[in-house]
Amino acid sequence: MSAQKPIVKNVLHAGQKYIPIADGSKAHFHFQTWKLGKEKILIDDSKKIGKKEPMVLVIGHKFKLEVWETIVKLMAVGEVASFRVKKELVYSYPFVSKTLRDLGQEQPQIKHTCTMTLHTEGIGYSDLDDLIRNPCDLEFIIELLKVERSDEYEKEVWQLDIKQRLELIPTLKEKGNKLYAEKKFTEAEDAYSQAIAICEQLMIRERKTDEEWITLNKIKLPILLNYAQVKLVQEDFYAVIEHCNTILEYDKDNEKALYRRGKAHVGAWNPDKAEEDFKHLKAVNPNVATIVDTELEVIKKLRKEKAEQDKDALKNLFLKENEGI
Repeated sequence: MSAQKPIVKNVLHAGQKYIPIADGSKAHFHFQTWKLGKEKILIDDSKKIGKKEPMVLVIGHKFKLEVWETIVKLMAVGEVASFRVKKELVYSYPFVSKTLRDLGQEQPQIKHTCTMTLHTEGIGYSDLDDLIRNPCDLEFIIELLKVERSDEYEKEVWQLDIKQRLELIPTLKEKGNKLYAEKKFTEAEDAYSQAIAICEQLMIRERKTDEEWITLNKIKLPILLNYAQVKLVQEDFYAVIEHCNTILEYDKDNEKALYRRGKAHVGAWNPDKAEEDFKHLKAVNPNVATIVDTELEVIKKLRKEKAEQDKDALKNLFLKENEGI
């Protein structure tokens, strides 16, 4: 390699007409990574490692291996090219490679990568550990498959600014409502979960006493209430109780939260707590007395059935003990 050029390109297969790739665009490409030295050794092939899928790179978002952004910007769609890169530009490659390889494992091994651990244990792949200890020039063979402009794909949450995230929350909530109405509960759960996650990410930036935090919490709680309803339908009773606890912490008389937590307590068989919630609901809104009384009758009936079951179980146990004498 020329000492003057940190990156040397060699076109292996010409692509389509070159079009400049702007920041925010998504580049989809397959790659091979070769270790250069006395002999050329294949380190990685995107068709064989991890999820065996093309790499997707969002241009301009400071990817850990910045040289890949530089490389891709030099290519046309459909082109296959070799790039020989000086070792000074690829020190981070072993860590990028580890991340991509781990994606193919159901339960990737989590290893700390502090300086002491790197020296004593490495990062879990012997060839990458050797590359960390003995850095060298690398060759990347890149096949640029597709480029999407920023206005041609749906951005992921991490790409959005605060204003865009705030605007996405009601959209996700409405999406969840529609999916719930269609009885697509898993999909509805996912939409609500995304909306809640955005709220919580933004809330982390504020203090609980700040007006911004309070406003975000008011946006979050109704979505959390919907999420709890999905969990109730899925009979994930303890999750319902936990989420309704959060809602009632800030809105102690929330009728839907009291009702849903009461139903979840019945499902988890906490009859005393269920009765407390239903009676509280009746006190808050006497107009739902008929509904509450029905629920209380259900608990009364279940208590009786449970007592009979326990009585029969005790009787059977007593008979077995006598048979053993």
